[in-house]
Amino acid sequence: MEDFGLFKGTKLSFDDEWEGVEAISETALEARLNKDGLRYKMNRTDKEAEEVGPMYNLPGFTVSLPLIGETYLGPPKVANIWEALGFTATSNNDARQAEKLKAIEAARTSKKGVKGSIWPAPKSGEAGAEIRSEWLEKYGYPRLVGSGGIFYADQLSTDKEPMGGFNMGKSGSIWPVPENVKKGQYGGSKGWGMKKQGLAIDNIPAAK
Repeated sequence: MEDFGLFKGTKLSFDDEWEGVEAISETALEARLNKDGLRYKMNRTDKEAEEVGPMYNLPGFTVSLPLIGETYLGPPKVANIWEALGFTATSNNDARQAEKLKAIEAARTSKKGVKGSIWPAPKSGEAGAEIRSEWLEKYGYPRLVGSGGIFYADQLSTDKEPMGGFNMGKSGSIWPVPENVKKGQYGGSKGWGMKKQGLAIDNIPAAK
């Protein structure tokens, strides 16, 4: 919730509880994500917006409005009309793709086992790679990846390299996909291609 300062200085104010927490405001949250190069929703970061400039170089101007303050009035800073309408807008910029790759690696190399699972647990109880090797032998792939659950690296058409989804060496498409995605799903570094290389997610040899 946001009280917009209406209760500032009273016992109903959110100041004490939310002081310094960006999540209280969409504007503050966007600014915080932008510091790491990440987009909020599908909006370009301030830096990315400045790089493309106003759509079609149409004019815009900044005015000072009552209550709102300094406000920009003009075309959005996007590459084209299709991005402005949302058809080609995406949150999946280079920074987000880098974060997904780091999360994939963190799940793959986790040294903690998965606890509190609804699935029947193997006899081993602790080390991540060890318990996942038992899942691999029993089910053909690690049922749960990483520490405490599954990390899903969504495979998007804007990815510069395959992400692998659940990273379980599975493949399949419903709709036509770009070539880089197709390579990841089938014969590339992800999907069935992962098994073709002889090693599973955790560099664990496939069960015989």
